Amino acid sequence: MTITIRIEGLSKEYRLGQISGGTLREDLNRWWARARGRPDPTLKIGQENHGNRQGERIWALRDITFEVEQGKVLGIIGRNGAGKSTLLKILSRITAPTSGEVKIKGRVASLLEVGTGFHPELTGRENIYLNGAILGMSQREIDQKFDEIVGFSEVQQFIDTPVKRYSSGMYVRLAFAVAAHLEPEILVVDEVLAVGDAEFQRKCLGKMSDVARSGRTVLFVSHNMSAVARLTEETIVLNEGRLVLYDQTPRAIDYYMSSGFAQLGERRWQAGEIPASAAPFRPLQLRLCNARGQVSESVRSTEPLLIEFHYRLDAPITGLRVGLYLQTARGETVLTSFDTDDAAQFETYRNRQAGEYVSRCEIPADFLNEGRYVLGVNASSYRVRRYFQDEQALSFNVDATGAPGSQWTEARLGLVRPRLSWEIANQGVRSDA
Repeated sequence: MTITIRIEGLSKEYRLGQISGGTLREDLNRWWARARGRPDPTLKIGQENHGNRQGERIWALRDITFEVEQGKVLGIIGRNGAGKSTLLKILSRITAPTSGEVKIKGRVASLLEVGTGFHPELTGRENIYLNGAILGMSQREIDQKFDEIVGFSEVQQFIDTPVKRYSSGMYVRLAFAVAAHLEPEILVVDEVLAVGDAEFQRKCLGKMSDVARSGRTVLFVSHNMSAVARLTEETIVLNEGRLVLYDQTPRAIDYYMSSGFAQLGERRWQAGEIPASAAPFRPLQLRLCNARGQVSESVRSTEPLLIEFHYRLDAPITGLRVGLYLQTARGETVLTSFDTDDAAQFETYRNRQAGEYVSRCEIPADFLNEGRYVLGVNASSYRVRRYFQDEQALSFNVDATGAPGSQWTEARLGLVRPRLSWEIANQGVRSDA
């Protein structure tokens, strides 16, 4: 057994309120004022330094220890802010740990953000050779892979165009092709693949499988549980900077999708859970109610399910749509729905004024199959801005007692279990004339 990555006691601390954003003279004046306990001299008269929590420290990672064997495809999952990207940046040597030890055997190719490692003024062709040189490859080695990289990325027509003129989709296509084809011993891929279209994502997943089968190691971060389940063998779960589970992928996904949620069919967001970028949208409460109007985390598939999302607008928003994402515990998407899907309703609520709102919807009876489901919420203005998203706001169980076919003990396949109308006609006994 060859260990390609060994991490022991890894921690990363960040300090909030860092000195930045001006000239050297302004930074020095600001630092000297702080040292004497005086207000920031660069602020305008009447301006307060809101949100400057100078000196406050947060731990993005705390005492992480694990090993990865050569040829393993390791999934890394966790909620936003769990420390996933920080871990990958440390492994990619983009940032240094505060404490702990990281040992890596082999070359690391990373795809953490769109165009990672690309120089915007260089062409696609030049960036391929630049990235190969960074990985320590000779020009001959890069020449041998060049046509394969360009073919995979599907940017042949623009290969001699400066990448600063590429769209985000073209950027990520070429960036992934370079990272995957230049034969690093370790490939690190973050959620950046979400930029590409569905067909390209399938190509990327297939390529990562090929990389793993060739004996190289892959670290894969994604919120797409189906992709994690399909691609990885083992998965680690991060929560608030700590490693809470390292297990076989199915068990890790089950743990992640069913842990840390409200247990009574209700979710309330605390102020610290809402990013500042969500303003002026403020989520308040998400409730799951059964047919009797009771808040519950367990519902019957034979009864309707009512979902209520309470929120506040601190200022008017134009074009707001509030949506629900329903997934199985394994990350399979069941449905997506928005409160302004109806064209007439969209016109009525095109401009929502400041105030408190509740968006309600009903999932009809005889629709969901038995199992555990995860409900996510979203607030956005289409193609303008996403205000808020919580992909795992709460989870709930569906009981199939009395559902169609429940007289048989076998599990019913499928995400839905509709009560369809069947007719059986007796055609009588046919006799040959």
